[in-house]
Amino acid sequence: MAAGGGEKVSVCTPAFASRVVQSRWFVVFASIVVMAASGSTYIFALYSKVLRSKLGYNQETLNKLSFFKDLGTNVGVISGLVQQVAPTWAVLLIGAAMNLAGYLMIYLALTGRTAAPPVWLMCFYICFGANALTFSNTGALVACVKNFPESRGIVIGLLKSFVGLSGAIYTQLYLAIYGDDAASLVLLVAWLPAAFNVFTVYTIRVLPYARRQVAGGEKAYSTPFYHFLYLSVALAAYLLVMIVLQKQVRFSHAAYVVTSTALLVILFSNVGVVVREEYKAVSQLEDSLQHAPAIAVEEPPKPTATQKDAEDESSPPLCGGGMVGCISNMFRPPALGEDYSIMQALVSVEMLVLFVISVFGIGGTLTAIDNMAQIGQSLGYPAKSINTFVSLISIWNYAGRAGAGYISEFLLARYRFPRPLALTAVLLVSCVGHLLIAFGVPRSLYAASVIIGFCFGAQWPLLFAIISEVFGLKYYSSLFNFGSAASPAGAYVLNVIVTGRMYDAEATRQHGGVAAVGDKICKGVVCFKNPFLIITGVTFAGAIVSLVLVWRTRNFYRGDIYAKFKVAPAAPAADGSSSDGGHVEMVQGAEDKKKKEAVNEDLY
Repeated sequence: MAAGGGEKVSVCTPAFASRVVQSRWFVVFASIVVMAASGSTYIFALYSKVLRSKLGYNQETLNKLSFFKDLGTNVGVISGLVQQVAPTWAVLLIGAAMNLAGYLMIYLALTGRTAAPPVWLMCFYICFGANALTFSNTGALVACVKNFPESRGIVIGLLKSFVGLSGAIYTQLYLAIYGDDAASLVLLVAWLPAAFNVFTVYTIRVLPYARRQVAGGEKAYSTPFYHFLYLSVALAAYLLVMIVLQKQVRFSHAAYVVTSTALLVILFSNVGVVVREEYKAVSQLEDSLQHAPAIAVEEPPKPTATQKDAEDESSPPLCGGGMVGCISNMFRPPALGEDYSIMQALVSVEMLVLFVISVFGIGGTLTAIDNMAQIGQSLGYPAKSINTFVSLISIWNYAGRAGAGYISEFLLARYRFPRPLALTAVLLVSCVGHLLIAFGVPRSLYAASVIIGFCFGAQWPLLFAIISEVFGLKYYSSLFNFGSAASPAGAYVLNVIVTGRMYDAEATRQHGGVAAVGDKICKGVVCFKNPFLIITGVTFAGAIVSLVLVWRTRNFYRGDIYAKFKVAPAAPAADGSSSDGGHVEMVQGAEDKKKKEAVNEDLY
């Protein structure tokens, strides 16, 4: 079918389908699918009770397993370095293999198909499996941020929001596939992320970037991201309704199958946004070829020698001039927002502050999330409520990620509100959730789950966006993984050494000096009071330290930090040259016709 004569573009052609799958927007959709399966580490509370009862672990051992899970999830330095030298498809396939291998071994141990492994081997299994998620996250997140650098806050918030929803998604799917069998949940965690990685492996990639000028401005360009956001809100609302209904009504297995099918339909409906955007793009292209008398083709001006020198100096080679030059360059970083080398970023004051925030802030919220099942048990909540807490954390984890990404981007664009200051505010709010747990206020664990889930989620897009803005995108795949690598240190100290040991000591006291293992648990507010008072103090200290970053970046965030990714309209001068010095060639008559025919041939 020819496209001329005002006929509409057909979406039912192989050429259009190929265009959709190869588009920049399809990379976002495929990344959303991967991220929706990448939050399995946040549902540890759902199967931690099975680990405790079947393998005879005490709370300190359980928290040690939780720490190694967090270590694997957050130390993605290797995946970042692999992303620097290997294609994205290789990164995703490595992640799929690691995830399947690690969690499958845990499932075999839980179901008695292998001999009960020693604790150190279980720690290795869960660390290895959880580390696979850094490969998925790195491949998807880096591809999307580099494809949409001028919208990175929105991109990070959107993708990370689906990680936040992942826990609630897993809860629904495992009930539909396996029933209420916590051991089988581990099997689902083993194969589902691997399957999604394989499904999207060749569609997630970094595409050549060109500065954009879109009709309607930046608002029009970011509109598809809001369509993705609306669908994610619909998915979150659906999950929240299911959580409430399942708390009030007993669902049959068939009912879980139906509700999970509807969940997947909402998730995969994001592809409709991609089709819509590509249809609009093709329609606009055809319309311009049919009605415009001429097409202005602008050649970007060649950089001058001065500009080349400036580009070279913006990110000096890491070890030029031998060891002396290497050390010298480490401590002579470029201006904020330019491309730092890895070592320049790691030794900077800004990265040091982000490490402290990661240790104190994320470490504290991770401790609360991983112990939510035991906190609920100690305070006397029924098992059904404990599952509700896990789902609430997942939903509000989503809200924190989406809200922090979109709202901080809006405040930054409209009011130049610095993102580090938003991070400070999130740390202060999380202290409220920790205090509610510490004092065991009646019925307050629901509110604490909401606050901690929101604050935990909000910290990630803010942290990752700040790293991309302050240190540039050249080594982003490595730097954002370094930025999150410090959080397991905080989780180990606060979760294993502080919370786990204090809990076990109190449980042992309550059981007359007998070690509390298996089903012997601690009961009462006293079980978690002192640990969470310590966590509150540490988190507040992190908020104070974050003000150093706010102060050091205040001038940077006052300017337009995305200016280099934008292009102004080129106003033709009288002699036919553009206002920025680029050459404009007027393509008319026969060439117009040839270009139109070429487009028609490609599409149809």
